[in-house]
Amino acid sequence: MSIEQFLKRDSFIERGARSRAAALLDAGTMRELAGPFERLHSPWLAMQKLVTQADDGVVVAKGKLDGRPTVVLAIEGAFQGGSMGEIGGAKIAGALELAARDNRRGIPTQAVIVFETGGVRLQEANLGLAAIAEIQSAIVDLRRYRPVIGVSAGTVGCYGGMSIAAGLCSYLVMTREARLGLNGPQVIEQEAGSAEFDARQRALIWGLTGGEQRHASGLVDALVADDTAEIKAVLARLFVQGLPACHRSGRVGEYLARLARVDTASQPAPAEVRAIYAQGDA
Repeated sequence: MSIEQFLKRDSFIERGARSRAAALLDAGTMRELAGPFERLHSPWLAMQKLVTQADDGVVVAKGKLDGRPTVVLAIEGAFQGGSMGEIGGAKIAGALELAARDNRRGIPTQAVIVFETGGVRLQEANLGLAAIAEIQSAIVDLRRYRPVIGVSAGTVGCYGGMSIAAGLCSYLVMTREARLGLNGPQVIEQEAGSAEFDARQRALIWGLTGGEQRHASGLVDALVADDTAEIKAVLARLFVQGLPACHRSGRVGEYLARLARVDTASQPAPAEVRAIYAQGDA
């Protein structure tokens, strides 16, 4: 990409959650549900004298994508690190449940989840965990009818229980700047020590959990540039493609076989991980 092209691009990463949702839906079709004027603040943050947000960091937008009924659920990474609490989690789970109900009533509604999250909101503990479980259950329900596509663009990445939610999606789209993992680098270093994982080594972090590596390992279906139009076009193509023959959650044996080949005596190099995943379950 030339400097001129770079400067002219419409960066998806630089957009906020509401802007991302609007950009993915067809012009003039977006309708926000449970928006900021509903004043859905987290009661638990206020109790701890923390600043709340009127939408609890989650944007629920309904409209059309390439002419198809779509709900977009965008997490705001700039608020509490995109963490999932009771309110935000309920908004996502509820929207997915309504989309599944639409399908049962003959309205073929599909869903996009824009992941920008560190996982559960620690200040809400078990309520946040319960909310994530409800999101995961709702994804599994909706994907019986129409694809649920996850997008991770960057800034925060996708970690914790929400990385499991991403893995349950019918398809997953990532940029090179994005990261995907169950535990974040700082968490691994804190629990296992810097000898196990040095959170200061950016090359190591992106080499193992970055979008390019996850795509090369077969855990991501599309690797895209940080370009809004390209991301929307890829989503439209995947929706036309329909449901996958087998969701990743149905390939547990295959992934366990791959993990069994990993030598845990030393830190694997990114190339070694790619090679293991390229071998399949043979």
